[in-house]
Amino acid sequence: MKKIIFSITAILLVTAVFAQQKLDRSKRPAPGPAPIIKLGDIQSFELPNGLKVFVVENHKTPTVAFSIALDIHPALENDAVGTANITSQLLTSGTKNRSKDQLDNDIDFIGATLNASTTGLYASSLKKQQTKLLELMSDVLMNADFKQEELEKIKTQTVSGLQTQKDDPDAISENVKSVLNFGKGHPYGEITTEESVGKITLEKCNNYYKTYFRPNVAYLAVVGDVTLAEIKPLIEKYFGAWQKANVPTSTYAMPVAPAKTRVAVINKAGAVQSVINVTYPVDLKPNSDDVIKARVMNTILGAGFSSRLFLNLREKNGYTYGSYSSLNNDVLVGEFSAYAKVRNSVSDSALTEIMNELNRMRTEKVPQDELEGIKNYLIGNFAISLEDPATVAKFAINIERYHLPKDYYTNYLKNLSAITADDVFAMAQKYIRPENATILVVGDREEISKKLERFSASKTIEFYDNYGNIANTSLKPIPNGVTPKMVTDAYVKAIGGEKALTTIKDIRLKMSTEVQGRKINVETLHKTPNKYTMSFNMGPMTIQKQIFDGVKGKQSGMQGSKEITGVELEDLKAEAIMNQEMQYEKLGYKLNLKGIEVVNGSEAYVLDLLSSTGKKSTEWYDVTSGLKVKASSTTTNETGPMTQVSEYSDYKNIDGIKYPGSISITGTPMPLKLKLESVDVNKGIKDSEFNAD
Repeated sequence: MKKIIFSITAILLVTAVFAQQKLDRSKRPAPGPAPIIKLGDIQSFELPNGLKVFVVENHKTPTVAFSIALDIHPALENDAVGTANITSQLLTSGTKNRSKDQLDNDIDFIGATLNASTTGLYASSLKKQQTKLLELMSDVLMNADFKQEELEKIKTQTVSGLQTQKDDPDAISENVKSVLNFGKGHPYGEITTEESVGKITLEKCNNYYKTYFRPNVAYLAVVGDVTLAEIKPLIEKYFGAWQKANVPTSTYAMPVAPAKTRVAVINKAGAVQSVINVTYPVDLKPNSDDVIKARVMNTILGAGFSSRLFLNLREKNGYTYGSYSSLNNDVLVGEFSAYAKVRNSVSDSALTEIMNELNRMRTEKVPQDELEGIKNYLIGNFAISLEDPATVAKFAINIERYHLPKDYYTNYLKNLSAITADDVFAMAQKYIRPENATILVVGDREEISKKLERFSASKTIEFYDNYGNIANTSLKPIPNGVTPKMVTDAYVKAIGGEKALTTIKDIRLKMSTEVQGRKINVETLHKTPNKYTMSFNMGPMTIQKQIFDGVKGKQSGMQGSKEITGVELEDLKAEAIMNQEMQYEKLGYKLNLKGIEVVNGSEAYVLDLLSSTGKKSTEWYDVTSGLKVKASSTTTNETGPMTQVSEYSDYKNIDGIKYPGSISITGTPMPLKLKLESVDVNKGIKDSEFNAD
């Protein structure tokens, strides 16, 4: 309610200037004077240990907020990328004086908030709890006590998050964008992976904490219902013992934009959409005179619902739900990006419009009415942001940290209002550089690559994997004499042999996975000659189940039941055959051995399959072991084609037959990692378990 009242008040203030004037609708009203912003006087002092403290009094509400920012340029994390992030999570997992549960209970008891990041801490509470809050905050900051069990929990959660992102085209785009813009030799170009998380140790986390969490590189902003006189003794009491130390500063070469426009593609086979990023690094420091003017320019281009990119790609052409741009300033290196997620069929058309809008910013001055509308929008956003104590705290720290004028934020709206069309044009000339951009696209390589070649200055496409490594798109040729049947025969032999497999009359295979913290049980039943069922269950509840009784097929679950017919039924019939690899030709599959490519570090045969119903799929078999290591298949639903990819690993030998102990599945609404629980063979599964009526 407060924000609604504030907005109405702001509207009344803006319109009051014209209330006494006769309204002439043929003329746009002249802009009024910029609102005067009063942040409160910023008072400061410094502790002997080097901690710089800034106090901003705000007596409107009985609250107080404490924000600590660390001014650090950390070294590269190399093979243990993610150490800083995991260290920040460990900070609130307990201290030498409090266990994690005790710390959480103490924070909750006083109704406070306490969060840690890689570069600081933030805490807030009612004023009457400020002493207790400072005690807790200083305990977390100075008495960290990292435990191995907490580290393992956080690493597990981190890996789970990475697995979820593995199939997320936006996450893939962000990762590769960082590598291509900044390089792997720059901290902004390092990517956290499952492998790097595995190499994070308690020792490395402790080293990061002890090295960088020091008062002589720290700024503490206090904002709220306090005075300098009352808060200074408390700061001295709780932070005076924080020991300073030498904090190393790493320096890096300034990343540079490409000499000419290049196009980079990350393959996401079967994707129905493409994620487009037109991006490059920029040299825009936080204390630059360009910052406010550049923000106005970028807002016109793509930082809102009324921006040019949004209106063009969504409203005019209907290519996307939204298209945006960002222009970030940073002490080390900034970044520009223009973004859209579009259908594959219009990827080139959408990119054409993005480039048109970038060039338009550089060749045409913005009309005055458009400029005034954007400035009014930014003025309103800035005023509303001041309601958040964390924002005011950040302003107080920024002034000192980035050597800004003392009245920088007080005069912010005045300076914003004074920006002209010439200023915006100059910023576009300086920071909008489509001729030096990386056009990064995540999508189906086969469908989009040819369309995008014309945007590259060299007329060629660069291909990368999900982590910014150059991808080898060519397959190694198949050795002379190797046939598809030889590959499938080698697989049958590798998992136990035809004789052992043909003795199996029925099999019950149980696997499990976790989705948003909840365990899902997956059960698959086969019975010769052709009965099959597969179900996903959460406790006693069946989420989804497919059954084939040898004649009829049925699907049931939370969305009701339906009979499976047509092509789906024919595909289900094939799925019901145990050990299909022994009978591909008999089942009417056409096989094509395409070549050899590397899968998870090992060479694998790539085998294309075409079923009798026209269903296409691909399987990968390890050249050395013969085991199946990957499979993909494409299905079509109401949203278009969708490709599901399964990776098989950790094979287990159970009674002479090998089964994959782990199956990672992507291309589903949420990535899954299935773990083998049990295998029961020839236990006499009853026909009633395959009832499709």
